[in-house]
Amino acid sequence: MTIRIFHFNPIQVNTLVLHDDTGEALIVDPGNCQSYEDAQLKEYVLTHQLKVVGIVNTHPHIDHIAGNNWCSREFNAPVWCHEAGMPIYNKSYAYAMAFGLSVDDMPAPAKFLHEGDEVCFGAQRLQVLYTPGHCDGSISLYSAADNFVICGDLIFEGSVGRSDLPTGSHALLVQMIQEKIFTLPEDTVIYPGHGPNTTVGYEKTHNPFL
Repeated sequence: MTIRIFHFNPIQVNTLVLHDDTGEALIVDPGNCQSYEDAQLKEYVLTHQLKVVGIVNTHPHIDHIAGNNWCSREFNAPVWCHEAGMPIYNKSYAYAMAFGLSVDDMPAPAKFLHEGDEVCFGAQRLQVLYTPGHCDGSISLYSAADNFVICGDLIFEGSVGRSDLPTGSHALLVQMIQEKIFTLPEDTVIYPGHGPNTTVGYEKTHNPFL
């Protein structure tokens, strides 16, 4: 599997494009909200001759979903997310205004993802983990075969996600990290929603919040 990371919008979200040699691709957390960001994403997809089969939101915060509408229209791809995040998702326009972002209306999700589901594209299978704490509707995507987990804003290198936003809970966030992330093999690569990659083992040893 190939994973290409873009850093989009003023909040510098990690937007991931995952694909394999079948040519099928998955976009996770499309944060693109400017025309030049749209162009970067389109150029990558066209250059690698990819077919985007799905768009996954790890959680409904506006910086992670700003590109949902453009990506779903441009690539004719469905949006998938967790149903518990819909109250926030449905207020995306108001949140965009608060953060100074310009976004279109959000497309209705084609499918809701739940704990234990699989997200499939090409020859790949990603396991859905429900990991609230940063906000309701937060999920992580785990690949045992490729030894990585995409966790949105649950945990970062040397830090953890905010829990002071609506539906956030610090106790629940720490619980999810301990039960869902730290139980993975220590060499599992963590792809967070912002900042550099890290590993489960490194965070177990060095993360001061845990």
